[in-house]
Amino acid sequence: MTRRRHLLKATLTLPAAALLLRGGQAEAEALYSMLRLFIPANPGGGWDGLGRAIEQVVRRAGLAGNVQVENVGGAGGTVGLPRFLAQYRNRPEGLMVAGSVMVGASIANKSPMGVLDVAPVARLTEEVSVIVVPPDSPIQDLQGLLARLKENPGAVSVAGGSAGGTEHITLGLMLKALGRSAREASYVAFSGGGPAQAAVLGGQVVAAISGISEFGEQVRAGRLRALATTGERRAGPDVTTLKEAGLDIAMPTWRGVFAAPTLSAEQKAALVTLMARMHATPEWKELLAQRGWDDARLPGDEFGAFLKREVTDTTEVLKEIGLA
Repeated sequence: MTRRRHLLKATLTLPAAALLLRGGQAEAEALYSMLRLFIPANPGGGWDGLGRAIEQVVRRAGLAGNVQVENVGGAGGTVGLPRFLAQYRNRPEGLMVAGSVMVGASIANKSPMGVLDVAPVARLTEEVSVIVVPPDSPIQDLQGLLARLKENPGAVSVAGGSAGGTEHITLGLMLKALGRSAREASYVAFSGGGPAQAAVLGGQVVAAISGISEFGEQVRAGRLRALATTGERRAGPDVTTLKEAGLDIAMPTWRGVFAAPTLSAEQKAALVTLMARMHATPEWKELLAQRGWDDARLPGDEFGAFLKREVTDTTEVLKEIGLA
């Protein structure tokens, strides 16, 4: 009996595949008794939204017995990244949620660490951003915003995520297309889409840029006016795209999950499998539709190859527009 109790206890603590009883039938599932999600951003933004979505789906699908979420915001994830590397080096059940903003932020902030210093597990989602103004703004459409930016960029404050991130790059590319410099921008960096939304709703800035999933509800409710999106037309605000307006700019935001680089190959593979099983669930597909996220899954090594290209391309763009 004692031996059986020890075996049961050991099984429940293993972060690997186990048997999950569901409705009286045993199914082989990648079951983690504990999954820890580290989000290097404050609550309310896109990374936090993805982290909470993962928590919701793995619980409902029975892929994890318990999920703990930790938020450490600041500077596009470059504040939390060193903490993740230090505290999760021996945690095979740990995942960090991050995305494209960290790539640009680490370059612009000259951070000694970036996305290439963690182990790629899976790219999961992609979404276009939307440029918004308050409903009572004198700026009625994208052309009105572009005219003001061309005339005096410094007088047009624009909120977005961390300096050097996707939203900052988008504004810089817009200014360059208008014959101005990205350094002339009055860009107000926030730790995520939530604070940026509060700033534009409160009239603290002229406009804001963030993901459709973060601004979409306010746009549909009429509390924000959408001027344009930064990619192709998707479900959500039926507004023009920057390309349709004559600006050759497409800046979708991707998000994914990473592991500590110190984990063994088997431990990393187990996390890749966990995300693959989550991705295959109907709960995940339903959530993607609800949030307006595009399915952009790239597993493990494929994600790693993508990241190397992404860092190179983002560095070139930041240098081109004078932000690096």
